[in-house]
Amino acid sequence: MTIDQSKSSEVHGIFEKIAGYYDRMNFLMTLGSHARWCREVAARVAPPIGGQLLDLATGTGVIALEAARMYPAVTVTGADFSEEMLAHARTKRGADAVRWLHADATTLPFDDETFDGITEGYLLRNVDDVESVLREQHRVLRPGGRVVILETCPPVGVMKPIVEGGMRLLVPLLGQVVARDRTSYTYLESSTLGFKSPRQVAEILDALGFTDIGWHQRFFGTNVILWGTKPL
Repeated sequence: MTIDQSKSSEVHGIFEKIAGYYDRMNFLMTLGSHARWCREVAARVAPPIGGQLLDLATGTGVIALEAARMYPAVTVTGADFSEEMLAHARTKRGADAVRWLHADATTLPFDDETFDGITEGYLLRNVDDVESVLREQHRVLRPGGRVVILETCPPVGVMKPIVEGGMRLLVPLLGQVVARDRTSYTYLESSTLGFKSPRQVAEILDALGFTDIGWHQRFFGTNVILWGTKPL
């Protein structure tokens, strides 16, 4: 994951530490739904043939690899600030089809209007300034390109107390049992419950000039897929 400098030391250490069991924990915490959501993200971005696609906070490369399989005529770049995450991504089947890059999402090392599409997984809740990070994505996205975001979000509605209670109990417990690491997954649980609502993220996208904005919530409202398009 890629984050702002004021949080980089703590969160960078967390993601370096959990890289080896990141995929397993995502599978367990979502009851096997994570891979399906990543496929949906890749399908929604729909870059043109011969285009350029950037997957930010690529982690172990699940979205980037799905995109490379879906769009063999597209150049896919998977970027992350965690070298350990990237090391695991490079070992996966099909990894040679992706360009892996160590990069910071707050200051992207690309020219304006480089990419035809941008995807990301669980980036925004790990940065201090969501608007600044999305502004960078708007800068490097070509007109007509789409950004598609997979993110966690705090639950709402009548089930909110039950879902929140379950997350506070089960996520750190899974971290302890599966990874022997309760502390890292206590952070992941708290960053989910403390993050913005989908509507708040959509309002930021709108203020930055994105259009055709929408979202679908998943898994008791705790995960969301959002999207927006940079106008022509």
